[in-house]
Amino acid sequence: MYTDTERCVRAVRSKDARFDGWFFTAVLTTRIYCRPSCPVVPPKAENMTFYPSAAACQQAGFRACKRCRPDTSPGSPEWNARADTVARAVRLIQDGVVDREGVPGLAGRLGYSARQIERQLLAELGAGPLALARAQRAQTARLLIETTGLPMADVAFAAGFSSIRAFNDTVREVFALSPSELRARGARGTSGAGGADRAGTRGTSVTEPMTTPGVISLRLPFRAPLNPDNLFGHLAATAVPGVEEWRDGAYRRTLSLPYGHGIVALTPRPDHIACRLSLTDPRDLTLAISSCRRMLDLDADPVAVDEQLRADPLLAPLVDKAPGRRVPRTVDAAEFAVRAVLGQQVSTAAARTHAARLVTAHGVPVDDPEGGLTHLFPAPQALAALDPEALALPRTRRTTLTTLVAALADGSLRLGPDSDWDRAREQLIVLPGFGPWTVEVIAMRALGDPDAFLPTDLGMRRAAAGLGLPSTPAALTARAAAWRPWRAYAVQYLWATEDHAINHLPA
Repeated sequence: MYTDTERCVRAVRSKDARFDGWFFTAVLTTRIYCRPSCPVVPPKAENMTFYPSAAACQQAGFRACKRCRPDTSPGSPEWNARADTVARAVRLIQDGVVDREGVPGLAGRLGYSARQIERQLLAELGAGPLALARAQRAQTARLLIETTGLPMADVAFAAGFSSIRAFNDTVREVFALSPSELRARGARGTSGAGGADRAGTRGTSVTEPMTTPGVISLRLPFRAPLNPDNLFGHLAATAVPGVEEWRDGAYRRTLSLPYGHGIVALTPRPDHIACRLSLTDPRDLTLAISSCRRMLDLDADPVAVDEQLRADPLLAPLVDKAPGRRVPRTVDAAEFAVRAVLGQQVSTAAARTHAARLVTAHGVPVDDPEGGLTHLFPAPQALAALDPEALALPRTRRTTLTTLVAALADGSLRLGPDSDWDRAREQLIVLPGFGPWTVEVIAMRALGDPDAFLPTDLGMRRAAAGLGLPSTPAALTARAAAWRPWRAYAVQYLWATEDHAINHLPA
């Protein structure tokens, strides 16, 4: 979109927040860059130029606006609606892969050379992987500076910088403030979007300073509207005891992270998601936030989705009744794949029971002083050694589970933000016991494909029949062609016609 100058100028002049994250406005006279909804008086059109990423702005010599905090914009919905190389690379960079594994590690995950990845990212985003990772490190550093009392040296290394000097230089260059000035400004509460919120890492803003060691409270913004009913209702209704819970109006769960573990509490608010993170190692902050945003589908563009689904006269009343439905996803694709197998042809309660037994037997114990979480969900490597006879499952289901776990554990099947959706489908469908329903539900909720579709799902077929849509899988798939590429969202609207716990925000 950033190449369409006339459209970008109109969005800036109207201060349209829907375009935050789609592009960034760089002002040639002041050398600052802003989000489209920046509250200041818009500059003259001839003084504006547009970039596709904050990293590209920084690389061109612009600094972040202190008023609108452009680096806290919701992420571009484009990267979660695509599975090409650039989109997968962006998702991995957002997860901190470059900081942990370098550009060669990023390229290796994607199956390309480092030079090819560099060329593709430069062509589409105006910045290479190192520049994109550097911009993210700066954002993470600011969040730690403004919300914690960590010494600056600890902040630097936790944010992924290799030296104190690089940390100091980057913060000054990006924010036009030294780290100590940034901390003092945050303490006064004078920074943030519109002067109201202190800003954080990608798509976050801080709500309160950290008062407990290892705990950070922040806001996760989203593009309105957002309907929390099915989003949090689904997560709470299918929660695995010990790993997930609904407590005091918040969805809480444990997180397995590269440097340790964490516990997150997510609470829906009218204009943001309140997020409280407890981490054993602050270096995991970037991945923890990225995982939570992906699980809640916060970077979606609900206006575009609902506009297309509303064009179907039978879906239009459902969209108008409760617009802004998101697809409830997951923080760990491998975990969800295991849970999908456990949930085959059984009730939600039975699936939770099966998963809880695995967690108790093979999960890593954790302490949760604030609630009832007890374990991390077991990794595939921990489940690879389980005794099939100990599983209270039909023999065929045991074979399905053990085959899946073995493939995940040895790396022959990789599920995650770097997955090619079509390739993952091809690998899953050949596993014993995997049919179209299991493959598509994993594609929808674990891989994040917005066009995944479940025409054989019983709830879908009942909802379709009730609305007058075709109820046979083939006919429903043909009718759903008009809903592409947002069929996963159509599934949420159809599921919502039933009076099931997954459709209701818990009391």
